[in-house]
Amino acid sequence: MKSAPNREPDQQGDPQGVRSVQRALDILSLLTEDRSTISIRDVVEATGLPKTTVIRLLSTLEQSGLVWATAGGYMAGPGLWRWAHLARSSWEMPPETKRMMRELAARQRETVNLYVARDIYRVCIAQQESPQPLRHVVHVGDELPMWAGAAAKVLLRDANATLLSRVARSSPYGEQHVRRLQEWIDEAAVQGFAFSHGEREDGLSAVAVPVVGHSGSVVAALSLSGPTLRFTDQRIAEFVADLKEMAKRMSDRGFEPVGSAT
Repeated sequence: MKSAPNREPDQQGDPQGVRSVQRALDILSLLTEDRSTISIRDVVEATGLPKTTVIRLLSTLEQSGLVWATAGGYMAGPGLWRWAHLARSSWEMPPETKRMMRELAARQRETVNLYVARDIYRVCIAQQESPQPLRHVVHVGDELPMWAGAAAKVLLRDANATLLSRVARSSPYGEQHVRRLQEWIDEAAVQGFAFSHGEREDGLSAVAVPVVGHSGSVVAALSLSGPTLRFTDQRIAEFVADLKEMAKRMSDRGFEPVGSAT
């Protein structure tokens, strides 16, 4: 059974109100496409919280319309439609950006992803799947770790030491991973792109380039990803050239990853 996300504790303390909000979010995160309903027992087992606390939290979420009680358990509530609509309208890519992503995926025949940084995670805000049967798929809205992967190396270019340390601690390698992270980031900054082979998942490779904002800082990472066997040195060079061209067009048009960006 998949447990609730493991979030780092607040270093400044953990007030009761913050704990309650985090616990409620952890409960909502248990709902996935593969698990559309959850029972009280499911939540207790996944979170380790007392049954009385779980019942209280589920009751509060139900009152807010964020979950809906059914005979089979609790499912996503209608109140989430408002947030989903707001998120879609805020993060929806303009038609021109969507068109460029479709053309890039068709041209290079690999999956195109656009990521933004959120704390120690990167979030996919747009995707165009590869037309090939064997392909890499990340859903829009998915959170991926920042301790590895081509897109992470690009997004962390402007990260401070504190954030890098937190990213390293979230990795399987611990605090000492900071040194390797910094090497990756520096290399990506010099080359203008980053690549990865099997760093998070065996057999998966990716190439990413930065999309910069008006200030010159990295606002997103544009990537191509797929099976490692197709990511030869020659193909990577082709991917980089195509990705850089598209990222430049996005930057020139004033891409910002909020609202009606680009």
